[in-house]
Amino acid sequence: MTLSDALIIINKEIQSIEYPKNPAGLYSPIAYLLTLKGKKIRPALTLLACNLFCNEVKEAIPTALAWEIFHNFTLMHDDVMDKADLRRGQATVHKKWNENTAILSGDTMLILSYKYLAKSPSRCLEILLDLFSDTAAKICEGQQFDMEYEKRTMISEKEYIEMIRLKTAVMMGACLKSGAIVGGANESDQQNLYDFGIRLGIAFQIKDDWLDVYGDSNTFGKKTGGDILCNKKTFLLVTALETATGKDKEALLYWLNNNIQSDEKIEAVRQLYDKLSVKEKTQKALQNYHQQSINALQKVSADPAGKKILADIAGGLVEREF
Repeated sequence: MTLSDALIIINKEIQSIEYPKNPAGLYSPIAYLLTLKGKKIRPALTLLACNLFCNEVKEAIPTALAWEIFHNFTLMHDDVMDKADLRRGQATVHKKWNENTAILSGDTMLILSYKYLAKSPSRCLEILLDLFSDTAAKICEGQQFDMEYEKRTMISEKEYIEMIRLKTAVMMGACLKSGAIVGGANESDQQNLYDFGIRLGIAFQIKDDWLDVYGDSNTFGKKTGGDILCNKKTFLLVTALETATGKDKEALLYWLNNNIQSDEKIEAVRQLYDKLSVKEKTQKALQNYHQQSINALQKVSADPAGKKILADIAGGLVEREF
């Protein structure tokens, strides 16, 4: 199975989801968000991980859909908390409808994700439920750290990496591990795939941070500089704060300590990043975590051709422009 094969299955399944007709105001936002153009890489990883150990991936489809629905639930709520206007180049749900709708429709997506997970094979349902629930809790922990860090001027790189491990990387690891579980992999291979996903997830988020500053908004799907405007802790900002001294530190703190919402702030902070070589340091960290992910993948005792597909996906994610 290729990534394209997996995506065809996922997209077809998402398109075939039947929602109750009423209340339309609850279910229309769910259908809207799920059908927006997106990578859908997480459910695809579930199917591909299953395929490493089993030729038939049909049994893993409900698990894969559960992860995709859950992922979009987190995005719907994150957009409310971040006051984001765009998601995948289109209006966010709370902008197209309103915040209350986004909250309630998001809650419904969480419930729907568990309904799909319950359709997973009974032989491994208990372990999948434990993994799914544990991952969901970790993601909430990561989001809470993210919000708390916004109130702090300084956080360490170690704190930041732990935050994105929880908020972003654990889901990628769990998607891969759950596919391996359904496919019948042994515990060692399950863990190595989980580790592959964790390292890849960290690299993925660091790249996302990089794109918010240096990406092309036309391909990135949202306006660049949003993280700078809201003083969001990113790998770039954490690195800059740890690196800057003297007048550079004063300038950076000026922009952080003043609630200025302007393109001038974005450009000023970007210039400081350039001066402090933050762009290069971020790329170095990105490549480091990418290599760690490949090292974990190499330990998996599965068909080399299947592992190459996953390795190519990892390479594509860290080199992506959106």
